[in-house]
Amino acid sequence: MKLKTALIFTLMFVSAVSYSQQKIGYIDSKVILETLQDARDAQTNLDNLVQKWKTELQAFNDSLAFVKDDYNKKKLILTEKVKQLKEDEIKEKEKQIADFKQQKYGENGEYFQKQSELMKPVQDRVFKAIQDVAKEDGYDFVIDRSSQLMLLYMNSKYDLTQKVINKLGTQ
Repeated sequence: MKLKTALIFTLMFVSAVSYSQQKIGYIDSKVILETLQDARDAQTNLDNLVQKWKTELQAFNDSLAFVKDDYNKKKLILTEKVKQLKEDEIKEKEKQIADFKQQKYGENGEYFQKQSELMKPVQDRVFKAIQDVAKEDGYDFVIDRSSQLMLLYMNSKYDLTQKVINKLGTQ
C-alpha cells in the first residue's frame, strides 16, 4: 500500500514539474487583423457586398409593401379569384425575400463563403506567423485572448501580439 501511495505521489510530482516547465503565451488576433491592410481590404469588400445585398433586400421589401398596401386598399372590391391571386403574389414575394436572405446570409450562404474566400489567405499568414514566433521563442501553447476563451488574468510579458505583427511585417 505504501508503495502504491509513493508511486502515485511521485507521478503527481513529476507531472507538476513537467507542467510547470511549459511556456504559454497569448495573442490578440483582433489587434493583429486590424494592423493588416489585406485584412482591412477584405473586410471592406465584405462590407460593400453586404451593402449591395441590403439595397437589393430593401427593393424586395418595398415591392412587397406596395403589393400588400394595394391589396389592403382594394380587397373589399376584389373578386375572390383576384383576391386569391393577390394573396398568392404576396406569399410568393415573402418567399422570395426569405430565400434571398437564406441564400446570402444562411448557414452556407454567400456571405460566409465570401468571408472564407477573402479571409483564408490572411488567416493562414497570421497562423504561420504565430507558429513561427511560438517556435522561435519556445512557447508550448499560444492562446487567442479575443476568442470565446475566458482568461481571468494575463501577464503582459507573455503577450506575443506585437511579435506576430512584426513577423507579418517581415514576410
